[in-house]
Amino acid sequence: MKTEDDSVDAAVAAEQATTAILADLATRNHKAVVVDSPPGAGKSTLVVRVAGHLVEGDERPIIVAQTNNQVDDLIARLAAQHPDVAIGRLSATTYAAPQAVRANSTVATAVADLNACQIIVGTAAKWATVRDGSFGWAIVDESYQMRSDALLQIAERFDRGLFVGDPGQLDPFTIVGTERWIGLPHDPTQNGVTVMLQHNPDTPEHRLPVSWRLPPTAAPTIAEAFYPFTGGFTAGIDTGTRSLDFCTAAFGNTDLDETLAMALTTGWALHELPRRHVPRTDAQTIQTAANLAGRLLDRGAVATCERHRNGRLLDATDIAIGVAHRDQADLVRAALSRTGNPNAARVVVNTANRLQGREFEVVIVVHPLSGRRDATSFHLEAGRLCVLTSRHRQACIVVAREGITDLLDSHPSTDPVHLSVPAKFPDGWEANQVVMAKLISDHRVAA
Repeated sequence: MKTEDDSVDAAVAAEQATTAILADLATRNHKAVVVDSPPGAGKSTLVVRVAGHLVEGDERPIIVAQTNNQVDDLIARLAAQHPDVAIGRLSATTYAAPQAVRANSTVATAVADLNACQIIVGTAAKWATVRDGSFGWAIVDESYQMRSDALLQIAERFDRGLFVGDPGQLDPFTIVGTERWIGLPHDPTQNGVTVMLQHNPDTPEHRLPVSWRLPPTAAPTIAEAFYPFTGGFTAGIDTGTRSLDFCTAAFGNTDLDETLAMALTTGWALHELPRRHVPRTDAQTIQTAANLAGRLLDRGAVATCERHRNGRLLDATDIAIGVAHRDQADLVRAALSRTGNPNAARVVVNTANRLQGREFEVVIVVHPLSGRRDATSFHLEAGRLCVLTSRHRQACIVVAREGITDLLDSHPSTDPVHLSVPAKFPDGWEANQVVMAKLISDHRVAA
């Protein structure tokens, strides 16, 4: 059990890591600094702090994010932490910035119109259209989501870069075949950090040691499954600081209530449906995930945490249902309308790719391997399972059909080994085995 001293030690370790990062930024011995971060370790907080630090040193940094939502979130954080700093929002002509962004920044489609701004924030795609001008520093947020070809397009815009991201999550997405580039030093489909490190091996690398999102019930499992070679990380809060309770008692003591009780008590639950080979659009699995969310809302879940010491009734938007495929997400949304709860339609439902970077109180996961006859590289992708099982602050519920461990044993990892391509660890087979062993041994509820 963590003690108060443990919590203080976590805060001290996080501050020491940040101090070391700032120290490397102050030297001129290298052109880049890399910061690896586990889920919920404060990547955005670090980006905002470093940006302010650079401005104080008379720098005019740019920030490169991967999506418009990430840009808008960073602008809100920058405005809150550095209210006296002029912020620019580099935007495409087709993107309508929200009113909150316009209130906190100057929005323009050309860098020349942001000359009065001390920090300029934009997506990688937008920065790639900028052909003139250069800056002393670029901060690349979620840098492991950025393909190396995208990094190459903006590399001339800055002299030095801070690359912040999570190496355990999903690789950059591409819709074309990548076989022709495998093993080549200029492989455009690799993430930008990996390629940059290959060409600049002396680049300082740092790691944030604390997750402020994941509770103590989740951090050890996620660290073991997805970050076994990084030294791991710890939860930043004490055991007992967060808890969930219900406003109403269970009626009928259904297996849904048993699963929710398991999740509320231990932080994890595996709602295991009977073994059966089914298509990925299996109606029973999808409806079960929706029913669990509806039941959570029906019973009025109250969350207590370091932010809400007296408890707070969970809203539907505090709950997410994560899936592997977009057609599954569409079917879950339809299934939520059949739960009978009027607020269920507001539960967030999306694929792992779209949930990456987001945070919720409770997450319900439709396991990518549930009911499958085979284990493809897509469904075994370690980053996909990492994203789905690391979005929660309170509890994670996995819905799956029995037989996943047998499927894993029957389909060991068979990814080809390529020359000049470092092996990726952990592989999806191993990560799935670790997670399933934990869920089955301690948190399984048979439906």
